[in-house]
Amino acid sequence: MQDPNADTEWNDILRRKGILPPKEKPVEEEEDEEHVSQQQSVVKTYEDMTLDELEENEDEFNDEDERAIEMYRQQRLAEWKAKQIKNAFGELVEISGQDYVQEVNKAGEGIWVVLHLYKTGIPLCTLINQHLTELARKFPQTKFLKSISTTCIPNYPDRNLPTIFVYLEGDMRAQFIGPLLFGGMNLKIEELEWKLSEAGAVKTDLEENPRKQIEDKLMSSIRCSLPTRKDIDSDED
Repeated sequence: MQDPNADTEWNDILRRKGILPPKEKPVEEEEDEEHVSQQQSVVKTYEDMTLDELEENEDEFNDEDERAIEMYRQQRLAEWKAKQIKNAFGELVEISGQDYVQEVNKAGEGIWVVLHLYKTGIPLCTLINQHLTELARKFPQTKFLKSISTTCIPNYPDRNLPTIFVYLEGDMRAQFIGPLLFGGMNLKIEELEWKLSEAGAVKTDLEENPRKQIEDKLMSSIRCSLPTRKDIDSDED
């Protein structure tokens, strides 16, 4: 009698006709399918976890579990990166008063906004716009905006320019008003970066306030130029 499980063309024809039952699966193949099913079950259990949750539960995974959920780990990471790219701005954008609500108040969850009120013809405003253009490229997760002062706030006094407002989710977190707060035309981009980092708008890699370094050098220079007691005694002689 012919073996119904034999791999023959005749048996294949009989199986298609329903005369022979389906071919029995080898034990190894059944074990493989069971293993895949277990993996799918594990994946389904953890597929809704965030990256942080996957890290927290990592000790509960064995080698097979780890392989099974790795694709979801990579998927979550890809989604996170895509979100970061979506939130990247990277340039200083001009807005009008009509854009204020949309661009500032509705900037989005966790989005810091730096708004510079300026006027053309004021050198310090021009300098700050140049610095902010560079900082917008360096910190693309922060939204950098500029607006002509009276366009954004009617009758805003020129004596208050330049003005920088810092917002988080529509709430003002810091304000820098007037030329004295910026140190005049000697303002360095690092100093402005430090001010924004203290407000929370950017995460700087600067280790200390650049203004302090300048002040320390200035005081050191003054001390060096002052006459010593020896010089005073020599003059008296």
